[in-house]
Amino acid sequence: MALRFPRFSQGLAQDPTTRRIWFGIATAHDFESHDDITEERLYQNIFASHFGQLAIIFLWTSGNLFHVAWQGNFESWVQNTHALAPGITAPGATASTSLTWGGGELVAVGGKVALLPIPLGTADFLVHHIHAFTIHVTVLILLKGVLFARSSRLIPDKANLGFRFPCDGPGRGGTCQVSAWDHVFLGLFWMYNAISVVIFHFSWKMQSDVWGTISDQGVVTHITGGNFAQSSITINGWLRDFLWAQASQVIQSYGSSLSAYGLFFLGAHFVWAFSLMFLFSGRGYWQELIESIVWAHNKLKVAPATQPRALSIVQGRAVGVTHYLLGGIATTWAFFLARIIAVG
Repeated sequence: MALRFPRFSQGLAQDPTTRRIWFGIATAHDFESHDDITEERLYQNIFASHFGQLAIIFLWTSGNLFHVAWQGNFESWVQNTHALAPGITAPGATASTSLTWGGGELVAVGGKVALLPIPLGTADFLVHHIHAFTIHVTVLILLKGVLFARSSRLIPDKANLGFRFPCDGPGRGGTCQVSAWDHVFLGLFWMYNAISVVIFHFSWKMQSDVWGTISDQGVVTHITGGNFAQSSITINGWLRDFLWAQASQVIQSYGSSLSAYGLFFLGAHFVWAFSLMFLFSGRGYWQELIESIVWAHNKLKVAPATQPRALSIVQGRAVGVTHYLLGGIATTWAFFLARIIAVG
């Protein structure tokens, strides 16, 4: 190239710009014959490329400045087209889906709100994703239990072991909580978790943004003053402004017409806490505890005729999850009823 295009080669050596390098490579490796290309022709190609790029930049800049005119008529036309198009091509697509979600007006009965469009925001966006997470985990556990109920790569002969069986130890890499019963066991916890989040969300959201009283001037006063959007985006907000703040009715119910709910609240808490002993402690702990009690009775010569045994692992989990669900359900039931009766 230095012999064919001396001026170009000299300029490339002195000023190795990207355009010179690109055209030098393109000329040297052109698939077509370029025997007739002169150095003057090469510079014409470089100028044409340079001019073309300048023309594109000019057209783009002028188009933005004059045609679009920076927030001018063209942009308004585009926005109006997008806003009007659904009404023409898909009538009803942008209309509200119900009186609750985006449509309808306030309906009051006896000075209290019966129906009101529900506003959605960041807090709802977060909680809805929590709903999706808990539901997906529950379904995943149950689906895994169905698919691997009879066999898996870890335990090919699972069908021979039955619906429930204890851990197989480290012999096959650890086989705890792989039976069909264990998947039901774990699925129950996540089912309860998913439903709890739903009813907590519904209760607080409705008290914050829907339920309330309406004055003669049409002013709506919600039960919790619209604090859901601000407080429910943090865990501490749920603990402080929902669980603790709204538990005052059931906690202070003694001596009132709501006292039965307070007793249920306490008793159900005890049942729920009792379940944790079965869920957290292993069978060996209970067996040794029973043996220590039997030893003490033997010392006092009041030993029973039968030899007690601790529950099996499967039995302990069954007792634990039963008390957990019943205690949790009764606690939640007393909490919500005492609250809504007091403020309703």
